[in-house]
Amino acid sequence: MLLRAKLQELGRVSAVAAFVRVFLKGLDPMIADWAPVLWWIAAATMVFGTVVGVAQTSLKRMLAYSSVAHGGYILAGLVAGNDVGKAAILFYLAAYALTNLGAFGVIALLGTRERANDDLRDYAGLWHSHPGLAMLMTFFLLSLGGFPPTAGFIAKWYVFSAAVGSGYYGLAIIGVLSSVISVFFYLRIVVMMFMTERDARPVPPAIPAIAMAGLVIAMIGVLYLGVLPTRVIDFAQASISTIF
Repeated sequence: MLLRAKLQELGRVSAVAAFVRVFLKGLDPMIADWAPVLWWIAAATMVFGTVVGVAQTSLKRMLAYSSVAHGGYILAGLVAGNDVGKAAILFYLAAYALTNLGAFGVIALLGTRERANDDLRDYAGLWHSHPGLAMLMTFFLLSLGGFPPTAGFIAKWYVFSAAVGSGYYGLAIIGVLSSVISVFFYLRIVVMMFMTERDARPVPPAIPAIAMAGLVIAMIGVLYLGVLPTRVIDFAQASISTIF
């Protein structure tokens, strides 16, 4: 299940990367025509993904709609069209892939053949039965919400800075507000894991050590991108000329 989650996440990131390259490489001469359209698409995507995500109780659906909102953040960098925006897109894709990989990995590991264990109530009291998973899930959720010192915070900072640098203040404001609202459903999971007593639902199964090691590696990657992002950002900026 963990491998399938990884493949699905890599597939989503690859699709977004291909979409971005078409616009910034093939359609760059017509940026004045498509940028206003993408402005509205980016804004609508951020708002829709956030609002619908708040209403979900299934973690899989919640993170799926969260992915929609994150797609809007990436589009904000695409609309900006400057070098900062292009580098921010590459950095965002790396940060998002690692973070979402970890979050969906936790969900996959807690599921069984008989029960998906992806409802919000299934995470009640997870800190008592699986403290390691609860800590890892909290870290990944904080990164998705854009809390420092995680990769999610740096990624959003660069994307919104690119939008402001190109004069798209309204899009940056919408992005920041939707990001703030999204914090509600990320922290709701954290509260459920640490501050809510478990009901009569079955306790999730034990987690293999090798799977935990994979999640820890993902966490280290997310932390590295959040604390020491300069080298990766420099690499992304150097790659712009060859990719775009």
